[in-house]
Amino acid sequence: MRILVVSQYFWPENFRINDLVGELVARGHAVTVLTGWPNYPDGQVFPEFRADPRAFDSFAGANVVRVPLLPRGKGGLRLALNFFTFALSGSLLGAWKLRGRPFDAIFVFEVSPVTVGLPAIVQRWLKKAPIAFWVLDLWPETLEAIGVLRSKRGLGLVAQLVRFIYRRCDLLLAQSRSFIPQIRKYSGATELRYFPQWAEAVHDAGEAPPAPEVPLRPGAFTIVFTGNIGDAQDFPTVIEAAERLKTSAPLVRWVIVGDGRMADWVREQVAQRGLTEQVLLPGRFPVERMPSFYRHADALLVSLKPEPIFALTLPGKLQSYLAAGVPVLALLDGEGAQVVTDAVAGVAAKAGDAKALADAVLRLAALSPEERSAMGARGRQLGATEFDRGRQIDKLEGWLAQLRHPARRAAREAPL
Repeated sequence: MRILVVSQYFWPENFRINDLVGELVARGHAVTVLTGWPNYPDGQVFPEFRADPRAFDSFAGANVVRVPLLPRGKGGLRLALNFFTFALSGSLLGAWKLRGRPFDAIFVFEVSPVTVGLPAIVQRWLKKAPIAFWVLDLWPETLEAIGVLRSKRGLGLVAQLVRFIYRRCDLLLAQSRSFIPQIRKYSGATELRYFPQWAEAVHDAGEAPPAPEVPLRPGAFTIVFTGNIGDAQDFPTVIEAAERLKTSAPLVRWVIVGDGRMADWVREQVAQRGLTEQVLLPGRFPVERMPSFYRHADALLVSLKPEPIFALTLPGKLQSYLAAGVPVLALLDGEGAQVVTDAVAGVAAKAGDAKALADAVLRLAALSPEERSAMGARGRQLGATEFDRGRQIDKLEGWLAQLRHPARRAAREAPL
């Protein structure tokens, strides 16, 4: 198939869409990616891209078409303008850059913002190609949960935009089962299926050497977090738990690998609270390096704020952690916590509760290495059955092929 992938974020930014594109190319599909200038998470366009943009015109055999956008920078206004400029540039300049290229299907990777759907809708109209839209963030609920938008009028306008986008797609894919009722509020008759994330192949920690950026501390209990250090990940609760365990025996270390809008705040808190021995921030690294950090981990931390919308979410890093075969420390409510506890693949603490998180750490630290190893093995088994990469992409291929059916094409060609 000739597949157009629309994603505001793409390599060299670290997102699961990179893995999916590489696999689709490996399976013989002709893949084109419509994306923006790389600027996540620092908020500035990557220097290597500025120096040589043409070096980023292809990835794993896929053609990459990039349109300009205003970098995220700092602050809510800049972030809103970042979302708006990609939607506008992708719709107008993207249409020009993709002129004359036929596509059999369009796949949209929707972590925030939902406005990534607008360039895809333009292409659906121009190319008469069906859209499969992967819902990884729920709007407007996520905007309200992280405090970006509080006004009822503003949230109502965003809800209208979501309804407009969802109802012009041919297939909606929900990243968790709990997302399905929420999506249904806006989607009308659009077909909807459960399509969870998976662990990229690189997340098997078995063969990787330990990351040299993390000092070896025999006898310490080490918790590793990897990924975005943002508002949704609730680092105030994590730092409070670290402070509660400051004098615990054995020493509890928190290794926070990544970057994001809260990273500077975390560094300041670590210094102010005297946690430099307990909390390490080695920085951001490519996804291929994550297994080397997992090798230091007695537990892997996944966290989200105590908001109803986040209780519906299956964080993408959860699947990666399960594949690593290390016990999961889940500061989560809802479906994510349920996955961990049902599989006995780790310990869950109530979201937003620093004492519960500290207690969960102590329970894990009190287990024998053999007991923690058994937890990790159960997590790996769950990942291999429920979140298998090959099977998930098999399903996606089948759905995209079904969308090309002549009856569906006739429906797309009818006036909107």
